[in-house]
Amino acid sequence: VQLQASGGGLVQAGGSLRLSCAASGSRYRVGWFRQAPAKEREFVAAIGMSGKTTYYAESVKGRFAISRDGNTVHLQMNSLKPEDTAVYYCATGPRVGNFHYVPARYDYWGQGTLVTVSS
Repeated sequence: VQLQASGGGLVQAGGSLRLSCAASGSRYRVGWFRQAPAKEREFVAAIGMSGKTTYYAESVKGRFAISRDGNTVHLQMNSLKPEDTAVYYCATGPRVGNFHYVPARYDYWGQGTLVTVSS
């Protein structure tokens, strides 16, 4: 399984970005996490294999939308805030199950893409 994240960049507060994760060889749930400087990695969103089941952290609910197009998972981020600034990672693996919010349950990780939201 290989994951390739892309789409990060610099955007002003209130703007939008779309992240993509090419998950070759993955037949599992895919999650997005983020890690800001000096903070722990935190769950952002996850999507099931069929793309019909989605999960969101409370902090992004209503602003972010995760979708799946075959082996590519997108994270549409709208109404971005400075506190959304972080390196965003996509991840997957066979042990995720219902623990989509737990980083340790994911076996495969992408390289991360930096999102910077200026105020």
